[in-house]
Amino acid sequence: MSIQWVITGAAVAIAVTAFLKARRLAKRLERLTESYWELRYDHGQLRARVNRLDPDQPSSPQEPARQAGPTAFVPLSSLKR
Repeated sequence: MSIQWVITGAAVAIAVTAFLKARRLAKRLERLTESYWELRYDHGQLRARVNRLDPDQPSSPQEPARQAGPTAFVPLSSLKR
């Protein structure tokens, strides 16, 4: 009968250890997620500041450079003809 209590105690100890480790990992994941969103926000703020300083430069390598020129309003009725 005592071997069953030893096995039960070991299983409870392993379960408590796993639970505590899962809680630590969840807190770490929460901190990492918060850091990620802070970095994304800071990156957007810096990109906006750079664009204000040098508007002719493309904001990222994937975006093509926009051609400078006047933007004109084109009514939809003129496109139907």
